[in-house]
Amino acid sequence: MTERRLLLVNGPNLNLLGTRQPDVYGTATLDDVVESVMYTADERGYAVRAVQSNHEGVLIDAIHEAREDCAGIVINPGGLTHTSVVLRDALLAVDLPVAEVHVSDVASREEFRQHSYVSDIATVVVAGEGVAGYARAALALIEHLEKA
Repeated sequence: MTERRLLLVNGPNLNLLGTRQPDVYGTATLDDVVESVMYTADERGYAVRAVQSNHEGVLIDAIHEAREDCAGIVINPGGLTHTSVVLRDALLAVDLPVAEVHVSDVASREEFRQHSYVSDIATVVVAGEGVAGYARAALALIEHLEKA
């Protein structure tokens, strides 16, 4: 049986939440995000393992490891959303349900941000809700897991 654990993945530059372009991303920090997801998951009996990296390979390794002990993945790939076929391939390879999260409304931003290599393989997509979107995505993913 799969563990009742989610992998929370945050890609490049998300370590700068709270200070990077607060007019776009708000003032909440990555620690706030992790705490919110952990709280939401804990209320439903799930643990969370969180990883953030500015290096694509580190994220891929964490996704591969999730295959062993996680039930699903909540991911904000950051800029890799729009560029990384290998990140998409890693998510497909582990065959876990995925919730894609974006703090900003990527659909209303620059044209290059409007394409995601993750959205069409995600079970849940939440964008434009600020950091609160992470908790909503985690909850939707957990509800999906509990129905399955």
